[in-house]
Amino acid sequence: MIEIPEIVKTSKKRVSCDGSTDIPGGAALGHPRVWLEIDEKGYVECGYCDRRFVLTGGPADVSPALTED
Repeated sequence: MIEIPEIVKTSKKRVSCDGSTDIPGGAALGHPRVWLEIDEKGYVECGYCDRRFVLTGGPADVSPALTED
């Protein structure tokens, strides 16, 4: 089974990711900070860590259980 990427819900269309939000010790253990823009799909994925940022109330804001086969 394919593992679902980490999902972060946000109310902002422009988000930053450094891969170390929940890692003790900070950015030294993550990746370079990148800025991402959520488009009409309602989500954007980080190219480094595959973290998915979902716009709250947007078209992609659904429960992961509803999208599994």
